[in-house]
Amino acid sequence: MTEPHATTALPHATTAPPAASAAPPLYLRVAAALRADLAGGGIAPGSRLPSERSLVHRFGVNRQTVRSALRLLRDEGLVVTERRGTYAAPPDPAAGRPAPVLGAGLLDFPLGVAGPDRVVEAALAWEPPSGGAAGLLGLLPGEPTLVHRHRVLGPDGTLEHGAVSRFSRHALAEVPELGRYRRLETRPGRRADLRPAYRWMHRAGLRLTRRESIGVGLPSAAAYLTVHREVYDQHGHVLEVTDIRFAPRSAPLTYEFTA
Repeated sequence: MTEPHATTALPHATTAPPAASAAPPLYLRVAAALRADLAGGGIAPGSRLPSERSLVHRFGVNRQTVRSALRLLRDEGLVVTERRGTYAAPPDPAAGRPAPVLGAGLLDFPLGVAGPDRVVEAALAWEPPSGGAAGLLGLLPGEPTLVHRHRVLGPDGTLEHGAVSRFSRHALAEVPELGRYRRLETRPGRRADLRPAYRWMHRAGLRLTRRESIGVGLPSAAAYLTVHREVYDQHGHVLEVTDIRFAPRSAPLTYEFTA
């Protein structure tokens, strides 16, 4: 959103007799103007609001007044403040509109919580992504990145599903917990618990949209289910690409949609 430069005149109260109530505080009038922008579509859901400095110039008030107005809008659930700035809150899923966030049940990377009778194996590597994923991840051809391999074994030791996840250059730069796995620190087969990865992304100020496509493989032996996942932040940057393959007997994915 282009930040306005012209000053917006706030309405001034007319002279009133002593018994009349005083004019509302400036921060309430700033909040009302921004609320109108949000309601009227002048600031789209998920879009970044103008900076505090721009709002100070627009409304002709001091920075504390702007901060008080934004605090009120946050309390009303109309905006959210992250380390990169303040954004218009995403639409309410209960209103039947899209929301670029993951439901609480989808926050465990990469597949949710395995059952108590399952064995989970996970390992990290630092290697170039296979296939055409390099460009999507913002990597040069042959450039290595953090790769996470995840397997779930059933009670009889058979493979139920496996996942290979590759993280983008942007994710490693923006999420401190992922960035600590630098190349020299990542040895082949090193065990690591990345289950909180999506929570780490949220903590870094990233709001996630997860896109998944489902396919069915039909080899001569047995059919299997495949899922290709791409995770984006609110600015359209790819954070992670994951490919999942389920054994014929097991496909326990649960999806949540808002549309």
